[in-house]
Amino acid sequence: MPIPRDFRVTALAGGVGAARFLRGLVRVIDPASLTVIVNTGDDDEFFGLSVSPDLDTITYTLAGAVDSSKGWGLPEETFRCLTALGRYYPETWFGLGDADLATHLFRTQQLREGKSLSAVTTAIAQTWGVRSTVLPMSNDPVRTIVHTEAGALPFQQYFVKGRSEGQVKQVELHGIDTAHAAPGVREAIQSAHLVILPPSNPIVSIGPILALPGVREAMRATSAPVVAISPLVAGKPIKGPADRLLGGLGIDVSVGGVAGLYRDFLDTFVIDTQDAAQQHQLEQLGLAVIVTDTIMSDMEKSTMLARVVVEHEHRKKWRVESGE
Repeated sequence: MPIPRDFRVTALAGGVGAARFLRGLVRVIDPASLTVIVNTGDDDEFFGLSVSPDLDTITYTLAGAVDSSKGWGLPEETFRCLTALGRYYPETWFGLGDADLATHLFRTQQLREGKSLSAVTTAIAQTWGVRSTVLPMSNDPVRTIVHTEAGALPFQQYFVKGRSEGQVKQVELHGIDTAHAAPGVREAIQSAHLVILPPSNPIVSIGPILALPGVREAMRATSAPVVAISPLVAGKPIKGPADRLLGGLGIDVSVGGVAGLYRDFLDTFVIDTQDAAQQHQLEQLGLAVIVTDTIMSDMEKSTMLARVVVEHEHRKKWRVESGE
């Protein structure tokens, strides 16, 4: 059953796992019908530059320009500027590549001229030829802080510099109480035919988006089916510290633990074949469950996973509307 060109999909995303899913999704649906709401809790400032890691990873990936071996940054990158910055700064642990610096310089200048992060993100995406709509979750600063025995660490310091070491005690979202969802965020959820949570870290990638006023309510209220893909396979993330964050916060490190975080709005949960034994447990939560290969080691596998998700929900919608 072909997917209509006007089949609108909204994704809440952050990180490499989400980007790898989205690269397949735009091969299954019309890229122009996709809106991606991107986590900005990981944003930070380095050497006076405004850096938005998740926005850049999603944009570069949708543009087909990302370094596919790493899943982030640009290919054949050089780091001569970063090496030179070491003469002036005591720490240069955050790897800003020479070509990547252009994006950060442009973003910083535009923000200082009074442009919103939404407007700057649109300009960057258009420059890279991205046909999908890429939205930051908020134009207001929200910063994810991870508390360990080493203290309260901004997420990039915990993840990149600290290599996710130390027992996680708490995760804080500085600025969340005064932040607002960016224009178009709630509307994209409400008007979608399908809402997808790709395999992103539920605590620090999806969590900040859902914590914004009105977003979780929009997820509950949308008439679109909501599908989440588990970021865990056999109790481990493919990339990132999701297991350490979940465990540190007392959440079961399993597909059931992840599903529980989304239970109030989730319709369908996608799990890997290695977790098939937990299908019945998830169905007892009232969820439809898809069991398939979720490890996206190449473009073909990303596309296959996206096709499984979209076609499953489109067929279900068609059956309801046709009365089958």
